[in-house]
Amino acid sequence: MEIKSEISNLASNFLNKNFSIKTDNIEIQKTKKDFVGDITIVLFPYLKIIDQDKSDFGEEFGEYIKKKSSNVHDYNLAGGFLNLTISDNYYTNFIKSIDNNLNFGKGEPSNETYIVEFSSPNTNKPLHLGHIRNNLLGYSISKILEANGKKVQKVQIINDRGIHICKSMVAWRQYANGSTPQSLNVKGDKFVGDYYIMFDKIQKEQMNKLIESGMDKNLASDSTDIMKSAKEELTKWENNDIETRKTWKMMNEWVYDGFEKTYSLLGVSFDKNYYESDTYLLGKDIMLEGLKNNVLYKRDDSSVWINLDSDGLDEKLLQRSDGTSVYMTQDLGTAVQRISDHSNVKGMIYTVGNEQDYHFKVLFKILKKLGYDWANNLYHLSYGMVDLPSGKMKSREGTVVDADDLIYDLIDTVKETTESLDKYQSSNELLDYEEYKKIALGALKYYILKVDPKKNILFNPEESIDLTGNTGPFIQYAYVRIKSILKKVNKVSDINIKYNLNEKEKEVIKIIHEFPTVIKSSYKELSPALIANYLYDLVKSFNSLYQNHNILNSESKDSTSIRLTISSKTADIIESCCDLLGIELPNKM
Repeated sequence: MEIKSEISNLASNFLNKNFSIKTDNIEIQKTKKDFVGDITIVLFPYLKIIDQDKSDFGEEFGEYIKKKSSNVHDYNLAGGFLNLTISDNYYTNFIKSIDNNLNFGKGEPSNETYIVEFSSPNTNKPLHLGHIRNNLLGYSISKILEANGKKVQKVQIINDRGIHICKSMVAWRQYANGSTPQSLNVKGDKFVGDYYIMFDKIQKEQMNKLIESGMDKNLASDSTDIMKSAKEELTKWENNDIETRKTWKMMNEWVYDGFEKTYSLLGVSFDKNYYESDTYLLGKDIMLEGLKNNVLYKRDDSSVWINLDSDGLDEKLLQRSDGTSVYMTQDLGTAVQRISDHSNVKGMIYTVGNEQDYHFKVLFKILKKLGYDWANNLYHLSYGMVDLPSGKMKSREGTVVDADDLIYDLIDTVKETTESLDKYQSSNELLDYEEYKKIALGALKYYILKVDPKKNILFNPEESIDLTGNTGPFIQYAYVRIKSILKKVNKVSDINIKYNLNEKEKEVIKIIHEFPTVIKSSYKELSPALIANYLYDLVKSFNSLYQNHNILNSESKDSTSIRLTISSKTADIIESCCDLLGIELPNKM
């Protein structure tokens, strides 16, 4: 039995037997670093109930646990905390039992399916730094769900219609002279994005001329020739004009080709794509049903609304007076469609920035009011923005950091930094481009995923590749070093379970012991940051063992065996954690 479960059962028995306190909710935590012990029982809740001196109660409690469990070596009291020292025998048995268990920490497989939405780009521009965080979070959460035994469907909704798409189309029609990504050898999404930026530039120039002639600023915005052309393009698209649809499809294909290259570079993938051009009308039937059941109502102008004042929200428009859909209508329809597309859906997770927090509160509330029970299992994985030291980014002005450019620049930086090191220059093992790419992407992914999703990030490329800090390369280097040690050994001798662990050995094993708990917690909190920071603690602890104690040529056969086993399992868990974070590990550094 896992030690915390055993202690929890014994504590419950003690309280019930001696004080008639029935509880299965025993609070057990890691002992704080400044105190002697491994795990701690929090006594405060019971001191309020019983009429007994605190120290007497704690001593009686500790003696009972020590007597009943062969795994508890000793105990001590610190105020309202009972600190337990777990026997070396427990930890040596533990590390021996999981030595070759590749599924250690993983949850039991179930038939529960989770749909995870992420990326959700627009087809008028390439993916940027903000999309990188979105993709890395969504993909990592998918992996974490799978590690907890869930089935996962990774999906995205591609925003492929609307006025912003028409802006790129108009600028291309008027100024491209028939050029294509192929003719200019430019990545498709970058090519189309340049015309979106061009549209905005021309729009501003034409606006300024109208304003200078005396026109009101707001009126001027809609009165420029290029904006009129974009609106005409949108009308033609909605009326299924053949030529307009042909251009729209061609330009979208250019963008999709570009997106796929970026997804491949990032190492993310999807099981199913949804397109706004297919889904924007899906909410219409839901509107009719909502009106029929009096959940929704019509105003005099025939627009459809829902009143959420009683839920602390507000009134929400769901269909315009001319019968056209709004984003909320589309999202309602898409949600229903996704549930019908997949079987046994336990939950759906939307990976979307925190500027949409209110939108998802309203979406989930409307679905519940419309009678969809599964709406109770919808989650918004809300995350903060990502900026660079140079400041915030704006798509229209072309100041957004292109995802591909950022990654390739980071690869170049890693290469230049590595090749400038004296150690590298004197080494016979030179790195190839693939190794540099793994290190650069590991740096990027770890830097972003180690931060709690709710917090904003200031991404510093130079800081991300530091070999001595809380970084991806720090983790990767430790892994390469461990694998180098293990290569020198043909076979690891069996562990002597009566071996007395030193402080450094025990600390690493204790962290390894926490791995299943971290896997579960990262799922419950939808936070890859828990995995990343656990991984950092593990590597720091192993490095301390490595620096203070010889592994291959230790003081005894038993100490070599335990340290090699610890090394092997540490490498396995680094692999598992990096897989959950979408990080590839290099063969050399």
